[in-house]
Amino acid sequence: MSLFAIVLALALSPLSMRAADTLPIPPHGVPGISDAQLSPDFWIGLQAHPDQPILSRADIDAQNARLLAQDSTMHDLAALPASLPRAQVTAWIERMSKRPERSLYDVHGQPVPASTLDSLVNDVALDTIPAQQTVRYGLVVQRAALRSFPTTLRVFSHRGDTDIDRFQESAEFPGTPVAIIHTSRDGQWLFVLSPRYAAWMQRQSVAMAPKDVVLGYAAKKPYRIVTGDSVRTVFTPEQLAVSQLQLDMGTRVPLLQGLPPEQPVNGQTAYAAHVLQLPVRKDDGSLELVPALLQKNTDTAADYLPLTPRQLITQAFKFLGERYGWGHSYDGRDCSGFVSDVYRSMGVQMPRNTGDQAKSPALPHRLFTDADNHEARLKAALQLQRGDLVYIPGHVMMVLGQWQGQPWVIHDVGSISYRKPDGTVAEINLNSVSVTPLLPLLYGKDGKDGKDGSSFIDHMTSIVYLGEPQRENAAVHARASK
Repeated sequence: MSLFAIVLALALSPLSMRAADTLPIPPHGVPGISDAQLSPDFWIGLQAHPDQPILSRADIDAQNARLLAQDSTMHDLAALPASLPRAQVTAWIERMSKRPERSLYDVHGQPVPASTLDSLVNDVALDTIPAQQTVRYGLVVQRAALRSFPTTLRVFSHRGDTDIDRFQESAEFPGTPVAIIHTSRDGQWLFVLSPRYAAWMQRQSVAMAPKDVVLGYAAKKPYRIVTGDSVRTVFTPEQLAVSQLQLDMGTRVPLLQGLPPEQPVNGQTAYAAHVLQLPVRKDDGSLELVPALLQKNTDTAADYLPLTPRQLITQAFKFLGERYGWGHSYDGRDCSGFVSDVYRSMGVQMPRNTGDQAKSPALPHRLFTDADNHEARLKAALQLQRGDLVYIPGHVMMVLGQWQGQPWVIHDVGSISYRKPDGTVAEINLNSVSVTPLLPLLYGKDGKDGKDGSSFIDHMTSIVYLGEPQRENAAVHARASK
């Protein structure tokens, strides 16, 4: 998950000063960016072979299998036993639902009372976990928040900063399978394991069913993959639970088979729409699968898109200008949610949060340590290619390519700042998916973090190489182990 107010500044090294001096500053304030650079065609045009596959479907499937087997942040729901010991369930919950030690504020800027935090901890109800907890299963029926605590209370680190809700962790999309391992004291929240997260979800967002039904739904064929930033099902008053339902990029939804072509669906002829099979929650909490229509002119595909430079850049640009949404809030996404949703539309699975993505043992990457000097880091930055993911603490950027002697990125970012040629600092509140120059950068705002003159690349924690199979895996892993 990214830090919302990450501040980036142009560095002061000779190379970076030359790079900064060559970039025009347009009225909007983002260096070097005109309307041309806000089109995917510009960056696709820089690719020598834009339609050459980066990874085959078999390569992607193998990488996903490694991720599930090797990365402890991922959850293989099919491999879960029928019950879990209390210690395991407690460990998952305590890792997520730690009582905050720092001051928090509500939407009105008032301090959250200690009694409120105590009540939330009590609602976690660790004392009710049996010695062996039976694992239940369900399907997510709507875009649903994953929370640190079983509450909708929004809390913030600073008065007036109401964008980053510290209890918001992530979100899951309709059709996502979850394992249910605990219930809040009031019974209204479920602690769930999704394939890549463990947190609290409102009970009303989950329809329960046997394990084989839940996992069978996720594997059904044929299906549609959402390839737009998001799409919505057709409005229907006959079945409100699936009316105008939001489906985000990368969501896989099975198609209903065997329906006579002339038979209306929810009062509407289906010839101009795909007939989806979507989960809904019945009054008793159990699962029902119902038909819903998705217009054929929406941005979906019959399978995951091929992982090529053209598709990678095109998919990323579908989010350009989308409002930043910490933990997938605001019906949007944050920096790590952005890159993982883009890659997910091509079938590539990733951990949810930046720290986990950056060091996942299943993803080819290079980790940086104090032993990596400025020159080594600069060399790595100048070798970045489209699709590479660059990490600093709490933030990730996707590389679009090299242009004008430096790498450029698209990322979901709060604000940037840079040093102008006259030495003053410009601050730009982007708060959206944006295209910016990457090289060179300072970590911190105008040195106010006490690291004046420290370049951005000196704070890189990792580069994940998802877009460059031509780099030998052995070399990548050797760099990762430095």
